[in-house]
Amino acid sequence: MTTAAPTARAVVDAFFDRFGSGDVPGALDLFAERVDFEVGGAPNVPWAGSRSTRSGIAEFFAILTKELTPAKEFTLHTTVADDRHAVVLGRSRFGVRATGRTFTNDFALHITVADGRIVGYRMYEDTHAISTAF
Repeated sequence: MTTAAPTARAVVDAFFDRFGSGDVPGALDLFAERVDFEVGGAPNVPWAGSRSTRSGIAEFFAILTKELTPAKEFTLHTTVADDRHAVVLGRSRFGVRATGRTFTNDFALHITVADGRIVGYRMYEDTHAISTAF
């Protein structure tokens, strides 16, 4: 008997459960070793850019923790998923430690899953609001 790999919805739910509870190592365990990871943004936004390895993604989460205050708001409104893809819509509000400014960010996240691991991560967020806060 073979066990089917978790669906994209199950992996995304696990990711946000782990990330939301502060279990960054657990969230990282959901990523494949090689990932197509992209978060767009202005040059002054330290976490913006492409990454392709789990260690690069660990650096991404470390930068978020270093640069931002804990979330003042983090709400997931909608998740649409099939076996391989999930799109998550949400809203967040963070403070930037260096400037003391706050930004509100309506975002969409497209996650691709293969063999129970995240292999694609594309964040679409309010890059203007984030850049201005920095």
